[in-house]
Amino acid sequence: MTTQTDHTEISMLISRFFRVLDERKFEGDWARSYFTDDVRTVTPIGASDGIEAMEHTSEALERYARTQHIASDVLVDVEAVSGRAGASWNAPMTHVHHDTTLQSRGEDANPLLTVGGYYEAELRRMREGRRISRMSVRAIWTTGEPPVLPPEIQPTPAE
Repeated sequence: MTTQTDHTEISMLISRFFRVLDERKFEGDWARSYFTDDVRTVTPIGASDGIEAMEHTSEALERYARTQHIASDVLVDVEAVSGRAGASWNAPMTHVHHDTTLQSRGEDANPLLTVGGYYEAELRRMREGRRISRMSVRAIWTTGEPPVLPPEIQPTPAE
């Protein structure tokens, strides 16, 4: 049974994570405030395992001048006996391209890549509070063009 306390704790963790992304506050062990050491993430550009993989989040966001991630309609389900929790939420995400990207694309380049999608996560209760152990993001729609990815990053084919 999910309590209001469970819902509030998990929703706040998600909101704080999105705020860190947009403010780009990646100091020290920032990822351990949100994720377990063995976290698995799946995004449109691939899957990653382990807390060290989360450190690459800052590299991905540097492809944009600014971003805004919004978590809405957070749904939480907590198993009373095990304490395991699941969460899902809608996420409109706006990415503002760097001026250099726009200049390379020409006068009519769209300054934004906007994505509408949703996240799904599994969470564990740790000594410090709940942490995300699995997280996936699914893009449902996009407008604009993505940044040019480095050759070593190849997007995962759509399912």
